[in-house]
Amino acid sequence: MIQVEHLTKRYGPKTAIDDVTFAVEKGEVLAFLGPNGAGKTTTMRILAGSLPATSGTARVAGYDCFDQPMEVKRVIGYLPEIPPLYTEMTVTEYLTFASRIKAVPASQIANAVDQVMQRLGLGEVRGRLIANLSRGFKQRVGLAQALVHNPPVLILDEPTAGLDPKQIIEIRELIRELAGSHTIILSTHILPEATAVARRVVIIHEGRIVAQDSQERLSARLRRSEKVSLMLKAPPPDARDQLAMLPGALSVQQEDANTFLVEAELGRDLRDDLARFTVARRWGLLELKLVTITLEDVFLRLTQEEPASESVLHSASQEGGSDTGEVQV
Repeated sequence: MIQVEHLTKRYGPKTAIDDVTFAVEKGEVLAFLGPNGAGKTTTMRILAGSLPATSGTARVAGYDCFDQPMEVKRVIGYLPEIPPLYTEMTVTEYLTFASRIKAVPASQIANAVDQVMQRLGLGEVRGRLIANLSRGFKQRVGLAQALVHNPPVLILDEPTAGLDPKQIIEIRELIRELAGSHTIILSTHILPEATAVARRVVIIHEGRIVAQDSQERLSARLRRSEKVSLMLKAPPPDARDQLAMLPGALSVQQEDANTFLVEAELGRDLRDDLARFTVARRWGLLELKLVTITLEDVFLRLTQEEPASESVLHSASQEGGSDTGEVQV
């Protein structure tokens, strides 16, 4: 549904995005993840047709963003980081206006406005001035203008920026509800947001894509060993040394009086051995769990270290890989 190839944008000597390539399948929610200034908004604006690229190609629903900008605008709903609201209008007036400029047939405007307000929970504020709404309701109105013409593609730039925790949860739930019936790409620098709404992420850093895949596959590629957290009720003073003698254990760290982190080589699962070892010694096994690498770990490693591993972090779909579920560190 969205196809971006070798996209580059330069402002004089400064390169905002450099050779960016990714795709979004129909009905998918893709999180475009990166720190502030990484090039996320530039990419969103190019896809929305509000900014030209220096080179490369971008297509939305089969239309070229540069050669067919009007066709692209008809099939997208765009919510920039600051919603494009006319605050002197009421919610109904504004969404009616948005429907007209988005070429909704005149006979269908009233119904389209009613449907989008119901979908986004705006019925109770339909007659209020936008200027008097809370930030959360303003964000909902901004999302409503992007949806009022029922486009197949939604482009959302930092959709929860500036919202309080309750409002963030509400907007995330709305995005999840829209998945499947709409193809969605959302940019964010908030890691929990990507985890909450998207199955697949693209991580951009300093204008270049450093990784793109499902969260599980990214975790699998970056983990360097298997780690197990072990909590014991009554470990002896030399428990760490005894655990280190277990066949397959590479290292053992004692995190507090009762908790140990046991590391093994990649692909070696020590949980059965650890259970038998500790139960036989009557140490009181309280908890035994795999330690997983989080999206935050992936993000920090890719944006703080040199992207030397970029070549092994391209989409697993290109390799014919498949998801294997939760991945261990």
